[in-house]
Amino acid sequence: MDLYGWIIYNGYLPGSKFRDFAEWVQRAAAKHHIRTTIYKNSELPGLLATGRVDLVSTGASKPDFVVFADKDIYLAKQLELMGIPVFNRAETIAASDDKITSYQLLAAHHLPVPKTVIAPKAFYNTGTDHVDDYHQAIQLLGFPMIVKEAFGSFGEQVYLVNTRKELAEKIRQLQGRSFMLQEFIAASFGKDKRLHVVGDEVVAAMTRHSANDFRSNVTAGGTMQAYHPTWEEAQLAVAAVKAIGADFAGVDLLVGPDDTPIICEINSNAHIRNLFDCTGINAADAMIDYIKREMRHDNGRLANLQQDRRRNK
Repeated sequence: MDLYGWIIYNGYLPGSKFRDFAEWVQRAAAKHHIRTTIYKNSELPGLLATGRVDLVSTGASKPDFVVFADKDIYLAKQLELMGIPVFNRAETIAASDDKITSYQLLAAHHLPVPKTVIAPKAFYNTGTDHVDDYHQAIQLLGFPMIVKEAFGSFGEQVYLVNTRKELAEKIRQLQGRSFMLQEFIAASFGKDKRLHVVGDEVVAAMTRHSANDFRSNVTAGGTMQAYHPTWEEAQLAVAAVKAIGADFAGVDLLVGPDDTPIICEINSNAHIRNLFDCTGINAADAMIDYIKREMRHDNGRLANLQQDRRRNK
């Protein structure tokens, strides 16, 4: 099967982390003799016209598939409308990126999540805290509690508040943004478990620990240790990924009372270098294996795409 793919990452983010992820996927594809091209999203502006959904210009043949290592859901959707299989799909990326949407889907699938209260939508910052609107939420969740913005990465938009006064100030700061309040899982202070799921399988896992922060993110100073998840944890992680329709994703599990796993969040664009450094397992290999299987199951569309590619050479 002669496959050609694109790997897309965000061209506007600082540092090399996202390019690095793309290169790991490209090297994994090369092992399977799959040719790929890495693009920044900024190199692929979408073009819409009457009866036309396309890209402005790439100077290259259209791919058989795309590994979408970005959150530019409009570009992902554009590619899907052009008939190109995208891993992960735009709808999945959007659900993962919006943590409120993630929790809604997880709860609807009867999966364990922290008790969560969604903040009423405010379309702009009123300059006041409106903490009285949260009286019932305070009674339900108690202090300390977690305040979490719907959109954020690396734990930077997650806050621990200990008093009504702290909550009032945080609400005032976040007015106009989407956020939620959550019960604080004390047993998981400074520790969680990252399970990387590809298809129906957990391919690698690690625990993350922080000595001085309730968050355990490695980018915030946490440490890692290779981990072998229990059957229950693995099944839960796979179910979580399926709940948002992902092909592959990183699932973060909190440690609940009596070591019961609770889903913290799902990352459809989970980076894999830290996972490799910790476990020695390159998740990109499993991702490419999965894509090959999925493309094989869709041979009719693949044949049409490859025929179009040869015609346009």
